[in-house]
Amino acid sequence: MALTFPNRSRSYDATRRAVRFWGYDSAMEASFYVTEDALKRVQPDIRLDEAGLLGAFDSNRELIYKAAIKVYSRGHRGSYDLEKTDF
Repeated sequence: MALTFPNRSRSYDATRRAVRFWGYDSAMEASFYVTEDALKRVQPDIRLDEAGLLGAFDSNRELIYKAAIKVYSRGHRGSYDLEKTDF
């Protein structure tokens, strides 16, 4: 089964300076973190606060999901970081 993203929830993790979201491979849940640097690469004009990072995530959700699928296909782990080099 392919990785899907039916849960549109996302949250800002201040410690990791990243937006967290979840993907599902059948019944298995995987956590993803898209870093601040990755979001700046996708949308260079973002504000570097919680609202700005969440807004950038929302505006680029499909692109981020595509990158998450690529990162996930490299090997299954509990969580995955999407870095600027993934975009």
